[in-house]
Amino acid sequence: MADEAPRSSPTDSRLLLDVMLGKLASYLRMCGYDAAYALDRDAEADDRLLALASEENRRLLTRDHQLARRADRDTAAGSVLLQTRDVTDQLRELREAGFTLELDSEPARCGRCNGPVAELADHDERPAYAPDTTQDGDPMRVWRCRDCGQCFWKGSHWTRVSETLSGL
Repeated sequence: MADEAPRSSPTDSRLLLDVMLGKLASYLRMCGYDAAYALDRDAEADDRLLALASEENRRLLTRDHQLARRADRDTAAGSVLLQTRDVTDQLRELREAGFTLELDSEPARCGRCNGPVAELADHDERPAYAPDTTQDGDPMRVWRCRDCGQCFWKGSHWTRVSETLSGL
């Protein structure tokens, strides 16, 4: 449970978020966590969630008291029980539970699907919607998910997430 959690960092934590924590998944992925989301994995039912957590050695994040108890009893990685509904408050709870919550200097995970991302090289085709330059006129660095093809760059969303994390 949250108050018993050891320090957690993106390099040593594999997470599974239940259906109530979809927004939180994106934040954790942007911090570099391997954060699987129940609906992305067709795992809505409690038994399926627990099986997936156990099979993949993932720590279950949930707001469901009974599910957290079952995960603590039945899976090696256990659970973190969150009390709040607001994503910023959930991030505060995770920080208090020992989670490192900082944006990676370079994205490592896709915010959409949790797949690994790689920076596009100069010769790679860039999507038309990706900006060519930063506000300072420097070339915009763009990353593409190796699984779903989604492209990312450090734009206004990155800035908002950074501000949210700084305000915790």
